[in-house]
Amino acid sequence: MPILQIEHAISDFDMWKRAFDADPVRRAEGGVRGYRVFRPLDDPHYIKVDLEFDTQAEAEAFRGRLENLWSSGRAAPALAGTPQTRIVELAAHEG
Repeated sequence: MPILQIEHAISDFDMWKRAFDADPVRRAEGGVRGYRVFRPLDDPHYIKVDLEFDTQAEAEAFRGRLENLWSSGRAAPALAGTPQTRIVELAAHEG
């Protein structure tokens, strides 16, 4: 299962979370099967998001949708800096 990993700085977590929950890129419609949001314990102004897809092509297409969103300041109000993305797959798992 391909996973689109996104990491970026944010200015305000609550504002970012409201925008994320509003789902302006329509995650389910874009093929997202599930997601996880992480915050470093020592940095409340940074997040990491894992988005799960059935195919690599869906993950790549969704990354393009996100890049369009990020270029619009209105749609990504708490974004600080440039997001970093990569598409990965689970190589090993325990538990």
